[in-house]
Amino acid sequence: MSLVAEEIRDQPRAWSQAAELARATPPALPDGERIAVAGCGSSWHAAKAVAALREASGAGETDGFAASEAFLARGYDRVVAISRSGATTEILRALGQVPAATPTAAVVGDPRSPVAAACDLVVDLSFADDRSVVQTRFLTTAVCYVRALIALDLDELLADAHAALAEPHPGDAESIDRVVVLGRGWRVGLADAGALALRETAGLWAESYPAMEYRHGPIATAGPGALVWLLDEPPSGLAEQVAATGATVVEAKLDPLAELIRIQRLAVALAEGRGLDPDRPAHLERAVVLDLIESGGAQ
Repeated sequence: MSLVAEEIRDQPRAWSQAAELARATPPALPDGERIAVAGCGSSWHAAKAVAALREASGAGETDGFAASEAFLARGYDRVVAISRSGATTEILRALGQVPAATPTAAVVGDPRSPVAAACDLVVDLSFADDRSVVQTRFLTTAVCYVRALIALDLDELLADAHAALAEPHPGDAESIDRVVVLGRGWRVGLADAGALALRETAGLWAESYPAMEYRHGPIATAGPGALVWLLDEPPSGLAEQVAATGATVVEAKLDPLAELIRIQRLAVALAEGRGLDPDRPAHLERAVVLDLIESGGAQ
């Protein structure tokens, strides 16, 4: 079994531990504060999901940013950085924008990392750190941590996570040549994370959109060979419209975060079917450290 497949299967345990951590430690995203959350790559998609989820819950206004495009000097009550490695250059540069009086928190896979050292509060998710290049359990565990903070019951989610590990892959995996992942609300960030996992792991043509946006152009590429995965209840008529193109439609039957487990598993299966090593995706490293890249050094 590949390393990434092992980490995908470990997610129910990691999510349970994240819930315990949220109950036992000071919150990184206290209720009532105006908060910015920033990340890169998969952690950016986690940041978007976390921001939309927290704000929709009524816990406080929350903005999610790609670290390289973040505006963190806008008078936020707190800034939260999500970083698996804790070494990503753009995160460290973004934290440099934060006014000195603004509290900061790091949600990291390495509590001894530079990002952790740069923040006032550290949420140690080292128990969910991915050793593989492609992020799977770290990003979902970060989202579960915030779900626990805003007092959402995780019992049903954990049951769905176990179910997701046993679900068969949709359709005929060998016939899939492109995938689109759609979501609404906070699930848009998860859709983006799912499509990225497919691109990274399997080198697959994979896209993601807010579900209501799919009709506004992207549906033009639907058809035989396409798989369109809906992470939550689809807009009225959309599933039927996509199916009419000849595409395979997957409508979620589990919690959206558990559906992301299914997408991660599909990514590994497609990679292996193509003769690729899911633990060594092309052109990628675990962390982007720009001083090494810009100087021509190895990571």
